[in-house]
Amino acid sequence: MTSRSDAVVLIGPMGAGKTSIGKKAARALGVPFFDTDAAVVRDHGPIEQLFAEYGEAHFRAAERAAVVEGLATGGVVSLGGGAVLNPETRADLAGHRVVLLTVSPRVVAGRVRDSNRPLLQGDDAIERWTAIFEERRPVYEELADIIFDTSTGPLQDVVDALVAWVRGTTADPSAPIGGEQKEQTACDVLSERSEPK
Repeated sequence: MTSRSDAVVLIGPMGAGKTSIGKKAARALGVPFFDTDAAVVRDHGPIEQLFAEYGEAHFRAAERAAVVEGLATGGVVSLGGGAVLNPETRADLAGHRVVLLTVSPRVVAGRVRDSNRPLLQGDDAIERWTAIFEERRPVYEELADIIFDTSTGPLQDVVDALVAWVRGTTADPSAPIGGEQKEQTACDVLSERSEPK
């Protein structure tokens, strides 16, 4: 990809489809795919085990290292849901195209059912997911150049819209990301920032 940044970075809550959509988008664009959660598992073992044995702070440090590696790799990079909480990560994202994937609590319930995700353990996983998402939402929205909701329709529609958007942002590397729209559905092109990052 010749572009104004090396990576297309997918952010958003757990269960939004960042890995599934990211893999397909990378394949369609002919670029590498990098998943920070997979990199943490590769280097440190299961995430739930890291949380249990060392705590969330240890996991977040490992996640930060994976983010650095992913952004250096370029292509399509999927960040874990909480990676954007790190101020260095937020600063690093300023040089990349950032895509927020969202999903409704109703839909995510089926996607994270029987999940071993450490932050969703306990009695009401969807209530915890909703609280975490609402807490992180302002950060996600601040960082995002564009938003795609994955709640309805086939995920392939989101992949197609994402790939079209990426190709549009690479046509003129010096062009601003322009527009006012932020939220879109799988088939509708949503708004983008009115000024470049």
